[in-house]
Amino acid sequence: MLNKTLFPYGHASGKNWQQALDAALSMAHIDLDSTSLEGTLGFLYVSDILEPDLPLILEALHTRTSVSHWTGCVGIGICATAQEYLDQPALALMISDIPESDFAIFSGMEPYLNGAPLMIQGEIPYFAVVHGDVEASDLSALVQDLAAKTSSGFITGGISSTRKSGAQLADKMVHGGLSGVLFSDQVAIATRLSQGCSPIGPLHTIGDAKSNIVGLLDKRPALDVLNEDIGEILARDLQRAAGFIFVALPVENNDRGDYTVRNLMGVDTDRKLMAIGEYVQDGQSLMFCKRDGSSAREDLIRMLADIRNLVAGRQIRGGLYFSCLGRGESLFGPDSAELRIIQEHLGDFPLVGFFANGEISHDKIYGYTGVLTLFLDSVVS
Repeated sequence: MLNKTLFPYGHASGKNWQQALDAALSMAHIDLDSTSLEGTLGFLYVSDILEPDLPLILEALHTRTSVSHWTGCVGIGICATAQEYLDQPALALMISDIPESDFAIFSGMEPYLNGAPLMIQGEIPYFAVVHGDVEASDLSALVQDLAAKTSSGFITGGISSTRKSGAQLADKMVHGGLSGVLFSDQVAIATRLSQGCSPIGPLHTIGDAKSNIVGLLDKRPALDVLNEDIGEILARDLQRAAGFIFVALPVENNDRGDYTVRNLMGVDTDRKLMAIGEYVQDGQSLMFCKRDGSSAREDLIRMLADIRNLVAGRQIRGGLYFSCLGRGESLFGPDSAELRIIQEHLGDFPLVGFFANGEISHDKIYGYTGVLTLFLDSVVS
């Protein structure tokens, strides 16, 4: 078994999967010719370019690490410590020694809404790391239901991003619904979410709502309120504003002021209506927000300070980071800036993950966010 230090991890790109895997295993100090490492649970994130090779990659890992349990998924971009791999053949892996009595791999091939309670050694799980299929029509309901079946009511993860079929890993390659790993309360974790947008203007009350169409805000035409909040310059060119201005729906009963960000889909200038990327109801709250690099950087640094306080002197053994496809280089700049900010503020520790088509935190699917989950040593140093 591993000793109580950092989790072995590695990441690399290559011309093919063999080259990338060899380099990643070498970085993790795993002998390429023998089963030199015995762990219990592995995390693996593979770029969608390598998705057709995922069964071969998993077979090689079973042979060369003696780790039988693997979870992860496919992403257009891969995250690692201070390193982003975007639109290239790449993978990142991390191996833990969490006792097998404290976790259970699950697959989302069956709906959870009418399923039996999930258990670990006869106990209700405390927390879960999950990966979702972007093609699943009931993902929001599945996420909410799965979170409710943990004792903390909290799960984290990401929705696969892919130009292929969006494979997930649950000891084998799977598709559909949710999959991942459940943890008992004996596994020490800390997790926080960083928004990629910042609110502008006050909170408004929705009226005259029909599916995703908003007719009124604060009993006034929705388009009039939008134009006031975003200002005259952006209001002159709403097509341009649609790539910069978004809608934020506050999360109920949340003491950190979190909100889910949805796209502004379109406007009707004659009837002064607007369409957003979410079904809404009369009486629901809504505010507008802007998306820019400086706001995202400030909120990421705020989140890292918050999670550093949660760590409270315990060693970070490894971490998972799920960031939106709309973040990364396009929001933070080149040279893996987003991942380097995490390293600068929390130090050098094993980190793997991917750029997702939706990020999961607590019991909801977010957009334009970064979700960080840390595995901690239970002993304060």
